[in-house]
Amino acid sequence: MDLDKLRVFHAVVEAKSFTHAADELRLNQSTVSRQVSALEEELGITLFQRHARGLNLTEQGEMLHGATKEIFGIVARTQSALTDSREKPKGVFKVTATVGFGTHWLMPRMRDFIESYPDIELQVILADEELNLSDREADVAIRMRQPVEPDLIQRKLFDVRYHIYASKDYLHRRGEPRSIEDLDRHALITYGDAPSEIRSVNWLADVGRNGSGPRTPAVTVNQLTAMLLLCEAGVGLACLPDYLTHGNDRLVRLLCTIDGPTFGVHLCYPESLKGSKRVSVFREFILRLARDWTF
Repeated sequence: MDLDKLRVFHAVVEAKSFTHAADELRLNQSTVSRQVSALEEELGITLFQRHARGLNLTEQGEMLHGATKEIFGIVARTQSALTDSREKPKGVFKVTATVGFGTHWLMPRMRDFIESYPDIELQVILADEELNLSDREADVAIRMRQPVEPDLIQRKLFDVRYHIYASKDYLHRRGEPRSIEDLDRHALITYGDAPSEIRSVNWLADVGRNGSGPRTPAVTVNQLTAMLLLCEAGVGLACLPDYLTHGNDRLVRLLCTIDGPTFGVHLCYPESLKGSKRVSVFREFILRLARDWTF
């Protein structure tokens, strides 16, 4: 099998379209389509079911994708090891974090790292769903829970705590809740259908209900930044993390004696990257930030 054709096939599967794969490979779409067709002809099988809504892999396509994933994973790891054998850290370096934490805590602090290591091509992927580090979807992750994968090196950074907040305007109009039971009479802003690893962000809807079902929120929005903006606009109460509200004089913390959910923030990366200079300098940078940050 021709390696170039396999690379094109792999790119189409990962991009989920011929068009996006062509952009990724810097080829025109007709070339990508011809390469895949030639691979199908060479193997004597159909790799994709093409339909109006996109592409689906056939059973044989799934088998081949498993092989190409392993092959190009080895190539990526080898390329990374060769890059890191040089004296100075350089090359593509992918960091992933949740949208809220990455936007409001990590990004404002990244300038020093970027300026200190100009030869590192930093790519930041913000997603509330966890990326697969073993498949090199990212090199390093900052997660809101302790990783369970056995092949990941991990280091706890600190705890993130959630508290209840409202705007001054909302409290002027609706009054301040004095107990958990009072939450039943207030408009709530919740995250909605959260990934399992951060499901307790909807604590505000469930706390104190004693099995009677969650409170019905005024609005759900699957992004912490949007929750913050709604809260600041006086829409309702929201359970927000300390990194998001630190220094915010537009919000008032409520029911201060009641603790919301706590997430342990962990830095993690694959065992195969423990010798990586890029990982090493980023780890030391993040650990220094973590030591210096208090709330």
